Amino acid sequence: MNDLTVSLVQTTIHWHDPAANRELLASLLTSALTGPGLTDLIILPEMFSTGFSMEAETQAEMYPGPTLAWMQEQAARYEAVVTGSVLLRADGHYRNRLLWVRPDGTHSCYDKRHLFRAAGEHEVYTRGEQPLLEEWRGWRIKPLICYDLRFPVWSRNRRDAPYDLLLYVANWPQPRVEIWRALLRARAIENQAYVAGVNRLGSDGAGQDYNGQSSLLDMQGDYLAQAGNLQTVLTHTLQATSLRELRERTPVMLDADDFNLLSC
Repeated sequence: MNDLTVSLVQTTIHWHDPAANRELLASLLTSALTGPGLTDLIILPEMFSTGFSMEAETQAEMYPGPTLAWMQEQAARYEAVVTGSVLLRADGHYRNRLLWVRPDGTHSCYDKRHLFRAAGEHEVYTRGEQPLLEEWRGWRIKPLICYDLRFPVWSRNRRDAPYDLLLYVANWPQPRVEIWRALLRARAIENQAYVAGVNRLGSDGAGQDYNGQSSLLDMQGDYLAQAGNLQTVLTHTLQATSLRELRERTPVMLDADDFNLLSC
């Protein structure tokens, strides 16, 4: 298991304008990553092509569609996995779907499990039933979406399905940003894993304001890199040795309780 370089993309999002958002993101990536081989994983925010919208009937892309094709282009260009969630219509349902897109064009999906009731997300979208665990360049990675962060059982590291990096893509509003920061630290500490949280900037058409605070944390909840409230591509390398040594020194998972995740 070698070190893993990750790039957190924190940006404003044009409301209900996928073409403009794809253009903006492509420009940010071009400026930050001058060629292939500079990163292993590019992480985009939740609903990065539209903003966090409940107007699925008019804004949902068919799956597969142009944003997936764009992600496949970027993954091939940078020889890295590209991931983020997109407002999609699939199998007759609206989905807040995370796409995990590899450089060879193949991809996996994760549909958001916990739908944000306060915004009526549960009335518009169909929730996911299955977690996603990916292996990439020797790392085991679990991607989740925004409100999932509040639910530690769904995020739990397990002996039968362990991960090294837990990531959350989000549209997490400014008034609750201290909760965002606290829960990211908690998830890192309790799961003895690196944690990446990628949030957005600006304002959306629903009247919510966002101030970013995308962060990368180590297994003890210490900050490795923070984006603050800047539009940026934050790139940092995670050290495999540090993760292995901590888990050997304090093998918390060996004392963890057994449970069946899907029955909880």
